[in-house]
Amino acid sequence: MWVSVFRPGRIALQSAAFCLAILSTTAATFVGATPDSTANKRTISLHEAVIKTIEHNPNLRAFDYQLKAQQGRVQQAGLAPSPQLSFQLEDVLGTGNNKGVDSAQATLSIGWVLERGVRQSYVDAANESFSLIKVEAELKQLDAAAETARLYLVSLAYQAREVNADKTIQLAEETIKSVSKRVKAGKTPEAERSRAQAELARRKLEREEIEHELLSANRRLAAQWGETTLTFSRVAGDITHLPQVISFATLKSQLPQNPEFARLLSDQLLKKAELRLALAQDKPSWRVNAGIRHMNNSNDQALVAGISIPFGERTRNPGRIAEARANLAKTSSEEHAARIRIETALFVMHEKLQHSLHIIETVRGEIIPPLEQALTETRRAYNLGRYSYLELRSVQAELLDAHNALIEASIDAHRNIIEIERLTGVRIAQPKTKL
Repeated sequence: MWVSVFRPGRIALQSAAFCLAILSTTAATFVGATPDSTANKRTISLHEAVIKTIEHNPNLRAFDYQLKAQQGRVQQAGLAPSPQLSFQLEDVLGTGNNKGVDSAQATLSIGWVLERGVRQSYVDAANESFSLIKVEAELKQLDAAAETARLYLVSLAYQAREVNADKTIQLAEETIKSVSKRVKAGKTPEAERSRAQAELARRKLEREEIEHELLSANRRLAAQWGETTLTFSRVAGDITHLPQVISFATLKSQLPQNPEFARLLSDQLLKKAELRLALAQDKPSWRVNAGIRHMNNSNDQALVAGISIPFGERTRNPGRIAEARANLAKTSSEEHAARIRIETALFVMHEKLQHSLHIIETVRGEIIPPLEQALTETRRAYNLGRYSYLELRSVQAELLDAHNALIEASIDAHRNIIEIERLTGVRIAQPKTKL
């Protein structure tokens, strides 16, 4: 079963894929799935683990409140300044004709500011800031999903090591039986059986340690979606199932879909909006007012109106404009630097992946088969008294080391696949039939 997780979002092609090349419940010698003694306990898939992370990861909840706060800023930016109501009383409490209030002039007027495009610039800047926060939230989701895939891989790796450890114990037990027969026949000293028993005890300790590590790995995985009590005992998959990987040239062509570029683009749009706002604020605000004036001495009314226009230096916001221009130029420079950094990292990881795949192919096809044959021949020769216990143990150790190397190389390959897909934002692996 090929497992792939697609999470809809604004980033790149509106989707991000995390693929872990795993084939569930397939059998293999030493490595792979074996009949599970805990079959009645629940097994979780990578797809389910990632979905639970996106929906329940505690660190992602903060972005919900941050987005709501920015929505409030967008709403506030769209509000026009309140008009001002003013009342003015003139020609009162003076001397002569202005004594008392007989000659008073009362003016009631309303005034407001002509924003001249400033409010829309505020709204645009607030909207672009909202878009940037949204992209950052999606990037956090992407990071959380990638971390879940990494932790899932750790659990899967310990399960594979557990299978290897079980097979190692089985070999140690078979060795004790073979040694015991020779001891009983008087062909081998008792010391060899003691050494074989000690080897079995060591292997059981190693198996126990792997079991504890697997439990801890599962707890760390469950913590990704906020659980402190395990609701699963196994993760689905086979660590040794390998994908076919697309070429570096194809991967390089996909770099524009990198989620970090989406963040830089949103940041660039925000900086452009901030520059437009700074330019809009450079225009002086005009204030107009209109009202009615009442004159007591003639009991007449008249309409009054006025406008206030600041004068002085033509550019009133030079510092903020310069700052906005510099910030905009900075985003372009950061994008160029990011392209170099990401392309270099992509090349390095792709080379590591190719090396891991080569190791896996060599170990699986050219090292393990002859060692298995050697073990069969050595065990037969040992039972016939032609080989010593040391020679038997040596071949067993070489075969076990080869299977461990297969697991570790598979882990490295899957880890690099996860990182490359996180880097490019696209699925790079296609399933193929297991060798």
